[in-house]
Amino acid sequence: MKRLTFVLVAVLWLTTIAAAPLRKQLFDEGWQFALTDSTRWTDVSLPHDWSIYQRFSADAPAGSPGAYLPTGLGWYCKTFNLGRDYADKRLRLYFEGVYMNAEVFVNGQRAGGHPYGYSSFYVDITPYVRQGSNTIEVRVDNSQQINCRWYSGSGIYRHVWLYTTGQSYIDEWSVSVSTEDAHRPVVRAEVVRPDGTREPVEKHVDIAEPRFWSPSDPYLYNTTIEAAGDRLEVTFGIRTLAYSAERGLLLNGESIVLNGGCVHHDNGILGAASFDAAEYRKVRLMKEAGFNAVRTSHNPPSEAFLRACDELGLLVIDEAFDGWRDQKNPHDYHTLIDRWWQDDIRAMVLRDRNHPSVFCWSTGNEVIERKKIEVVTTAHRLAELCRQLDHERRPVTSALCAWDSDWDIYDPLAAEHDIVGYNYMIHKSVSDHQRVPSRVMMQTESYPRDVWNSYRKVIDEPWVIGDFVWTAIDYLGESGIGRWYYEGETPGESWERPLFPCHAAYCGDIDFTGLRKPVSHYRSMLWNAGGEQLYMAVREPDGYHGKVHTTMWSTWPTYESWTWPGHEGKNIDVEVCSRYPSVRLYLNDKLIGEKAAEHSQVVFTLPYQPGHLRAEGLADGQVKETAVLHTAGDVASIRLSADKTVLRADGQDLAFVAVELLDANGNRVPEAAEVLTVSVSGAATLAAFGNADIRECDPYVDATHPTWKGRALFIVRSTQKSGTVKLAVKGDGLPTARLTLRSAAER
Repeated sequence: MKRLTFVLVAVLWLTTIAAAPLRKQLFDEGWQFALTDSTRWTDVSLPHDWSIYQRFSADAPAGSPGAYLPTGLGWYCKTFNLGRDYADKRLRLYFEGVYMNAEVFVNGQRAGGHPYGYSSFYVDITPYVRQGSNTIEVRVDNSQQINCRWYSGSGIYRHVWLYTTGQSYIDEWSVSVSTEDAHRPVVRAEVVRPDGTREPVEKHVDIAEPRFWSPSDPYLYNTTIEAAGDRLEVTFGIRTLAYSAERGLLLNGESIVLNGGCVHHDNGILGAASFDAAEYRKVRLMKEAGFNAVRTSHNPPSEAFLRACDELGLLVIDEAFDGWRDQKNPHDYHTLIDRWWQDDIRAMVLRDRNHPSVFCWSTGNEVIERKKIEVVTTAHRLAELCRQLDHERRPVTSALCAWDSDWDIYDPLAAEHDIVGYNYMIHKSVSDHQRVPSRVMMQTESYPRDVWNSYRKVIDEPWVIGDFVWTAIDYLGESGIGRWYYEGETPGESWERPLFPCHAAYCGDIDFTGLRKPVSHYRSMLWNAGGEQLYMAVREPDGYHGKVHTTMWSTWPTYESWTWPGHEGKNIDVEVCSRYPSVRLYLNDKLIGEKAAEHSQVVFTLPYQPGHLRAEGLADGQVKETAVLHTAGDVASIRLSADKTVLRADGQDLAFVAVELLDANGNRVPEAAEVLTVSVSGAATLAAFGNADIRECDPYVDATHPTWKGRALFIVRSTQKSGTVKLAVKGDGLPTARLTLRSAAER
């Protein structure tokens, strides 16, 4: 009865959907939401993560894995009208992702649902709807904790779509593009008839001079397939893939090595809400950081993320699960696998198999039962289903590891995979190659600090095709991994004890504000010969803020800063990454020294004094490039930099606005921590505001937030109205910074 009471209170909105039925309509607007411990309904538009709107708490049931944010059980409700044009139509709702245990009710009747929060699923609502007013309710239960080792978010965190077709229609997930013959790709699909039977359809696409898809040239083709009065647009890329221990990985017949990064599905200060603009930004940041590959740890990503990988050029390991039958947490996938593994593998492979960016399926990560003989059967069944469903026969992997001295005993498990994933075990690559010469390997997780060794493994050993660092981007949850800490603070690693107020991981090459850390520049310089050639940063002196202790996934605190007040006359280390053979360093135009670059890196130690630091990259005795750092003065102004000037007026688009505190000469003040307030007016709203400090617990939905290391980030979301968007950021004693954007129906 509680659910029915909620419905009576909630049916206040009435959404009229398109008068003339469209095949696919976004169904994100006009929802209401309530937690079960509240009688208050709020208007929301999707995607929506209710956890990120709450306050961080050391007592949150999801604990460290869940970023110390509340979870619980919630209800979504939407009321909409169906006109006469929808009579005799087949209506299906497509949920891209609901975390978790989703149940969908239509006009009071249960119509479907799905428990695994990372799988997309369809619900046929045809038997339950009527002309006139209809009500959809979605029950989302994320109360059983802990069910994830990272921040899952809670709610309908990805898009919902309404599909309207005739009673016979093309099944979207039946569409498969095979490009064995690049000149004549084949599009296969199935028509679903009213009685549930299926009929195959096929289309050949003639291409005179095919252009191959690759990370450096992500070229895409479009075609349509028509059958039974239905019409479906299909996007695909043409590429070939081969791999062997002798030749490594070949893309379109050419050797390629994978400079990869792992990512979780959250979008930092936005939480788990999967806005297209945030997903594209994540891929763009990785490309700008020099990555050419990504592993979706440890679940299938959003559709928008894969489209961005297709369009921007990032190879993808598409991963299904974190674990299998033995638990890592009390309510994780081990409670679902026996009933749902086939459905969830199908959801991943059938949905994602036409993305040219996806080059590999992964069925698991560091499974606990790896010493049990049954694990080989599980691995075999998961891998075989991937192969059966994928006409392109992409390789299958899973990420293996060892937490003791055993390793060789996992050979039968490794043999079930086409490419074997190594988590922190790539030091075994030579002996493994001697024992199993045909094995193709890739490091599916590596420590950030092991940049050089990970790079050389791939370059020197053809059977090791790539490295995926943990991680590419900082993420919520797994709280405290990648941190360093000072003497007197809580010691140790994130799994050893709670580290609240840490509520996120700091092991990414890129932080929450989008800033690349120094390790990112070094990694990119090694892997991308034609990219960055010179970069300079400074190591925080040990004892400057306290004696520094690093942890397993951390690097030493290092910054683009020559501002160290109070350290005058004391030694400080300057790191210069260089593709040039040698580097000269000058302080206030006085030569400090010249050194040869070893492993593309040089370290100078010198007494600190304010002024300007200049590094020069030399080749053949000539200065080819310079990098300069200036000592900053007091904070004098606020600078705002948006990643776009025009938003789409669709209620979905986002602009990411970096906030920097500058001195009178325009230098960022690297230690500045000022409390700032953001105001947004016009055709957009404030979606989130935060900084890169994983210990700072102000809610990300607040308009007031401090900077950290002189930086912060806020995000604005467009409305459905065109017009001007006025942004203002103010702080005590500082001139207000202003920026004007525009929102338009098309851009």
